[in-house]
Amino acid sequence: MEGDARYPFVEATVLAEDADEAGALLFELGAQGVELRDDTTLQRGAAGTTTIIASFDHPDGARDAMAQLPAAWGPRLGEVVGDAWRDEWKRHFEPFAVCPSIVICPPWRAYDPAPGERVIVLEPGRAFGTGLHETTSLVAEALSQRAGRVRGATVLDVGCGSGVLALVALELGALAARSIDVDPEAVAVARENAERNARSDDLHADGARVEDIDESFGVVLANIEAKTLVEIAPALIARVSKGGWLVLSGILGSRASASQWAEVQPAFASMRVEELREKGEWLAAVLRA
Repeated sequence: MEGDARYPFVEATVLAEDADEAGALLFELGAQGVELRDDTTLQRGAAGTTTIIASFDHPDGARDAMAQLPAAWGPRLGEVVGDAWRDEWKRHFEPFAVCPSIVICPPWRAYDPAPGERVIVLEPGRAFGTGLHETTSLVAEALSQRAGRVRGATVLDVGCGSGVLALVALELGALAARSIDVDPEAVAVARENAERNARSDDLHADGARVEDIDESFGVVLANIEAKTLVEIAPALIARVSKGGWLVLSGILGSRASASQWAEVQPAFASMRVEELREKGEWLAAVLRA
């Protein structure tokens, strides 16, 4: 309709294991937001692939980005007319249990918790991390299973996204959490979610790199793509206090076309593998110092 706002986007299809790297590239090329559609989302592409939808402020920016993407991704330009589409995804984000006894609820939904349930009110904004993705829920479940060890511990969440994992740890009794992310938008969203859950005194979010942090933590979480986990392995290991533990996620597991654990594990050989847990195509590793 004439006069309606128009929003350009670039759509591309990549192998599932390349999705995070492709999303990061699109942000570098000026995308204002990136949506990943894979086997875990409501709208899906072909098996083993991820469809990326990257929104831009102006068609020229979208075209410039397309010109710099690999032709194998089949980049194509699209346009959405009107404002309602920006909130369309909210219709599908309903309260759900991210792990036993902890429910994630968006702020636009009312939820009456059952006895013993704790509720985290979460607005993901432009940051990764509703808790729905298998890589996130794997870490939440590992924390829940070790709630006795989480209680009273200090937590470092590396690549925090919306801050959901730090909030889960705090609900399980962690003493304090620090959430770090190189994306300023993620830091802002994590702070907003901390405030939304009355956790601003317990959760500190900032843009520090893990390599620049000096202190150690009883629990370190890193839900990041496998390649980055390997690159920052020495810094992650150094942040785990003696007797503490490290949870890695974002790793393709045995059900994927190409498992990444064999590439990741040698970088963390100095730590003992306590558990490998899988969900769908993804794997999370719990390591002890």
